[in-house]
Amino acid sequence: MTDIKVIGIDNGLTNYGDKDFARFLRRTFARSMGLSQDMLNKPIIGIAVTPSDFNSCHRYMDDLADAVCRGVLAAGALPRVFPTISLGEVFLNPTSMMFRNLMAMDTEEMIRAQPMDAVVLIGGCDKTVPAQLMGAVSAGLPAIQLVTGPMMTGRHKGQRLGACTDCRGFWGKYRAEEIDKEEIQQVEGRLSVTAGTCAVMGTASTMACIAEVLGMSLPGTAAIPAVHSARLLAGEESGKAAVALLKKPLKPADIITKESVENAFRLIMALGGSTNAIVHLTAIAGRLGIKVPMDRLNQISDETSVLVDLKPVGEGYMEDFYNAGGVGAVLRELKHLLHLDTKCIDGSTLRQRLEDPIEWVDRKVIRSFDDPVSKVGGLIALQGNLAPKGAIFKRAAATESLFETEGRAVVFENLEDLANRIDSPDLDVNADDILVLKNAGPKAAGMPEAGYLPIPKKLARAGVKDMVRISDARMSGTAFGTIVLHITPETAAGGPLGAVRNGDRIRLSVANKKIELLVSEEEIKQRLEDVAPLLQPKRGYSALYQRSVLQADEGCDFDFLVDADKKAL
Repeated sequence: MTDIKVIGIDNGLTNYGDKDFARFLRRTFARSMGLSQDMLNKPIIGIAVTPSDFNSCHRYMDDLADAVCRGVLAAGALPRVFPTISLGEVFLNPTSMMFRNLMAMDTEEMIRAQPMDAVVLIGGCDKTVPAQLMGAVSAGLPAIQLVTGPMMTGRHKGQRLGACTDCRGFWGKYRAEEIDKEEIQQVEGRLSVTAGTCAVMGTASTMACIAEVLGMSLPGTAAIPAVHSARLLAGEESGKAAVALLKKPLKPADIITKESVENAFRLIMALGGSTNAIVHLTAIAGRLGIKVPMDRLNQISDETSVLVDLKPVGEGYMEDFYNAGGVGAVLRELKHLLHLDTKCIDGSTLRQRLEDPIEWVDRKVIRSFDDPVSKVGGLIALQGNLAPKGAIFKRAAATESLFETEGRAVVFENLEDLANRIDSPDLDVNADDILVLKNAGPKAAGMPEAGYLPIPKKLARAGVKDMVRISDARMSGTAFGTIVLHITPETAAGGPLGAVRNGDRIRLSVANKKIELLVSEEEIKQRLEDVAPLLQPKRGYSALYQRSVLQADEGCDFDFLVDADKKAL
């Protein structure tokens, strides 16, 4: 822990060569906001907000910011709200993932550049929480994460609906012509019916839970629905806690440690959480030089049962998870596997938190460790000659009968090729083939959520619900299927995925945690020599991104932002 000097409005004075004049000038403009001298003499808590008309997840951001301000004022400090980039998952092209690092830079620089003694970060949509945590870690100021919370569910013909697992289920039915255009349009208006993040254990919900177990959010706040009054109370308490941080020398680097990162990976496994969380947690940890080896990830997964029965792995929704006991109930089931001396931003340890009895747990939603949904964790890392630096597989959301598969490759060279041919009646594809998508990794395409390749329409009409799919892309945390993701190195970085051709044999073995191209190393090497080089953007953020982005095994962060002194778990 390091000492924190409270400076308030004088923090980071602009240098005019006269410090007293700089202070006078800053206070002059601050007084124009109607602030008294007494208020300007108080500590300042920054409140990073991310509202946007292109971000439905953050629709109640103003209410949350007001609640944080109340808490800050009640605790005797001055709140100052400031905006950063907002990343609305489905409103960004080519993909929100491409802009996560930009938001992280924005967050870091605005925390560093503006006068504040601590900061509350308000976000929720998939990439916003990791971006804010990455930025806060690098800025080094005391920080608290406050998430916007998940949305509530809707109804369609008596069926409960929630974005976005049910989006995919109904769209699959529409593609298979099981429902018509009129019904899919009805469903469209019933899937997302309130403000908030996706109603299932997708990326946003998984990252909210990660922020809590890392210790960066107040205990019990991850799963509160966006429209629940308790969400505003969490905002008020977060404001108070940010002021309290000024009396306790706790910065993100004191809270996010090798031990708390390991706890977070364990929680991901128990939740049946999003594959994207692996990339994001790796990036957050990388900012502190913490490296997560694949064999350790697999060890954690094999030791940690899936305990939460929520979509896309199970049947429930986030509001059920909240009412069932939330993150606290899951952590109590994992207590014997956790590092209990990790710290939370409220000053408590995880051990102290878990000593308190929990009021009630709904065992239909959060199982006991002895009665799991699955005896092994939801995610594993795969290796092999097709993924020398790894790939990610969500076994909790896959079809077990496909876990040991050898099949013929049906190859799509890029996203455009996929869109043009996947539904062609002439596509040479069978249910036991393996769909392969190239050039969808971070350098080639920004790593979109395109790994959930659609079942070819002619197979969908024949009743095929799942088949093995492989790519260097990501998939939504709300998705499901037997899908190998994050193939590393990606095609555009010279990875062996670029050597796969139609008709090649590929073998997937979940038992052995392997993904292999059944082609000789000499042939793979020769084929890769013929792969066309990637076109280089000439200007702007796209050029910076492609030049600097790391591969998935390093969290897709920028090479100039990570800590080179890696500490293995």
